[in-house]
Amino acid sequence: MPASRPPAWYLVSLRGQGEHAALRRAAARHGGALLPLSPWRIVPMQDAASGEALVQALAAPVVVFTSPAAVRAAAQLQPLAVRTGQHWLAVGAGTAAALRRAGIVQVQAPGRMDSEGLLALPALAAPSRVGLVTAPGGRGLLAPTLAARGARVDRADVYARVPVPLDRRALARLAAADAPLVLALSSEEALQRVLPQLPDALTTRLRHSPVVAASARLATIARDLGWQRVLVAGSPRPAALARTAADALPTTV
Repeated sequence: MPASRPPAWYLVSLRGQGEHAALRRAAARHGGALLPLSPWRIVPMQDAASGEALVQALAAPVVVFTSPAAVRAAAQLQPLAVRTGQHWLAVGAGTAAALRRAGIVQVQAPGRMDSEGLLALPALAAPSRVGLVTAPGGRGLLAPTLAARGARVDRADVYARVPVPLDRRALARLAAADAPLVLALSSEEALQRVLPQLPDALTTRLRHSPVVAASARLATIARDLGWQRVLVAGSPRPAALARTAADALPTTV
C-alpha cells in the first residue's frame, strides 16, 4: 500500500480544544494539514444563575447568538424556541446553521460575518431590548454599541473559555513542520493568548508566514502585530479560511 502523500502546507488553528475538526477537513480538501494551537477549552455553564440569565435573554424582542458554541451551550440549558414577534440573530453563517440544527428556522445573519456586520442588521438599528447569548470576553463591541443605541442588554454567558497552556507536542509539531505555514485568525483573544506562549523562533516563523483573517478588523490587528502578508477571508467559516489560505500558496494543489 503506497505511503500517504505528505501535506503541501499547514494551516495553524487557534481554536479551542476539540474545535478543530471542520478546519482540518477544509485544509485537507486543499492539500493541507492542520496544526492546532489551542489556548482554551470550551466549558458550558450548568449553574442556576446562568440558566436564569438565559431565560431573561431569550425573552427579549431581539435575541443575538455570538457563536455556534453559544448555541450548543444554550440548548443544553433549555430548549430553544422563537416567541411570536421575536427576531433571532446570528453573528455569521456558522452560528445560523447551529441555530437551525437546534430547531430555529427563521434566523437572520449578516453577509459580513463580524460584530460590525451584525450591528448593521435592521433589527439592531434601534432596539429597545436585546438578549445577548454569548461568553465572557470576545466581541466587546456588541454590548456597548447596543447600549449606546438605547437598548437594554440582557446578557447570558452560557459558556466559558477556560485558558489552557499550549500543548508541548503541538509546539514540537509546529517546530518540525517542513512545509509552508498559514495562520488562520478568527479570534483576537485567541491570538493574544497564544503569542506570549510561543518560543521566539516559532513567533518569528509565524510572523513570516501568511495569515488569513476572518475579517478586515482582524487583518488590521495582525498587521499591527507585525504580520506582513495578510489576506482577508471575509468569513470565519472553515471553508473560507482554508480556501483563502490555499490561494496564498500558489504551489499547493
